Amino acid sequence: MADEGQPVIMQTESGSNAGKWILILLAIIYAAGSSYFIYTLKSRLDDAGKAQTASNAQIAELSKRMQSAEADSEALATQVGMTKKELTERSAELQRQQHAAEQREQRLSEDQKKQFAAVNGDLSNVKTDLGGAKSDIASTKSDLAATQAKLQSTIGDLGVQSGLIAHTRDDLEVLKHKGDRNYYEFTLVKGAKPQAVSTVSLQLKKTDPKKGKFTLNVTSDDKTIEKKDRNISEPIQFYSGRDHMLYELVVWSVDKKQATGYLSTPKGAPTPVTPGI
Repeated sequence: MADEGQPVIMQTESGSNAGKWILILLAIIYAAGSSYFIYTLKSRLDDAGKAQTASNAQIAELSKRMQSAEADSEALATQVGMTKKELTERSAELQRQQHAAEQREQRLSEDQKKQFAAVNGDLSNVKTDLGGAKSDIASTKSDLAATQAKLQSTIGDLGVQSGLIAHTRDDLEVLKHKGDRNYYEFTLVKGAKPQAVSTVSLQLKKTDPKKGKFTLNVTSDDKTIEKKDRNISEPIQFYSGRDHMLYELVVWSVDKKQATGYLSTPKGAPTPVTPGI
């Protein structure tokens, strides 16, 4: 009986041992799993801590940047505020300058209008003066034409064709301006000594105002020629000088004591020793 029960007991012990090993194996697996879980959790916690630290650093850096940005924003706001103020002042200054320029332009425009009006007035006066001058010139031309018409050429006492004859001092001025000959005006006193006129000498001997006649002596080249009973405005001619040049004298007025007229000589005649009167 006893031998028949031993296999049962051995089977029971074998089953207990197997269960124990299973439990031990499960415990080992559990412990290993727990250790792995703990290790994994710790690694994750470490990573999370590092990530938290990095996040904190990033947050700190971001905070610094935000503070710097705020400071920059305040500085920019200050600069913008100053710029707006400067722009406002500059705009006001430009407006003042524009207003002043408009006023100056207006004053200049008024002054220019006044100046233009004055210039126009002066131009009108000048035109008026020119018109008067033209009239005077036309009148002078008419007078000259009339004077030249009165200046006549005739035959002298030597039978030589005379040039134009001056009958008055004004006529003589016309002849002088023509420049064809040299002219010397004189006034001779009756009974006086011979008077030098150009390169000759003239002496009045006699006058007859009623008949318009006179007598005078002409001294030229050391020779004296008497021109007797000559008429007023009659060309009295004589030759003088080495080149035998034709001189001509005309008396345009006589009275009891004197005679007035002129002597004309060619352009190439010798220079007078003493000027005529």
